[in-house]
Amino acid sequence: MNVEKIAICPLGIVPVRREPDDRAEQVTQWLLGETAQVLERQPKWTRLRFHHDGYEGWADNKQIAWTTDPPEEKPVRSIEQFVHVSTSNGVMLVPFGAVLPSYSAGRFHIGQEKLSFPGRTTAQPNGTAVMRILALKDQWMNTPYLWGGRSPFGVDCSGLTQMLFLAGGKRLQRDAWQQAEQGTTVDSLARSVTGDLAFFQNPAGRIIHVGIVLENRQILHASGRVRIDRLDEEGIFNEAEQQHTHRLHSIRRVV
Repeated sequence: MNVEKIAICPLGIVPVRREPDDRAEQVTQWLLGETAQVLERQPKWTRLRFHHDGYEGWADNKQIAWTTDPPEEKPVRSIEQFVHVSTSNGVMLVPFGAVLPSYSAGRFHIGQEKLSFPGRTTAQPNGTAVMRILALKDQWMNTPYLWGGRSPFGVDCSGLTQMLFLAGGKRLQRDAWQQAEQGTTVDSLARSVTGDLAFFQNPAGRIIHVGIVLENRQILHASGRVRIDRLDEEGIFNEAEQQHTHRLHSIRRVV
């Protein structure tokens, strides 16, 4: 890998687009400290492949910084909903899941600037991966749905599962259909356990939605907002609407 070509996110949240255009669809978000391989450079845009999940998209050149440090194998991430960090250019928002490069004793650095982080991180994990996921899920409740979102200010279904599992120490791919190819199959809902991933399909059988199985036949997912609904053999049942909103496709165990 050419270390001179390693891009690093210098801002709290950067939109990543399908095409090199501000009006193009946001396909994901790039969070502070996450790194990426450069695939293509244009005068105003760069196409990136992100080290944490292999996803690709375009970022505005004004929102990219560079590092000579190779990506960390197990980067330390914030597990606070968000924290304001003072920098030489003013206050910067650090969202849940942001990477804190070279983190040690409450300090990290972006480029040449050393910063203090006054919050909880993944540096000292407590309990199992599932326990960590469950302990953090309440921070995401009522987050508005946002296509391509990965932050507590807006998240989509697979962004929610990806971010919680990253906090639990498990890497997931970006999209629901990609996550459905990870882990092992669970034969039935009756055999599922807390922390399994449940996937849902459209009428054509294509996976379009994902959520995290909870105790007592419940599921945490992002649909309109991050919410908890009832899960049964047919799918997700919305008590307020008194109807099934998503049709169950499969269940996978990844932790």
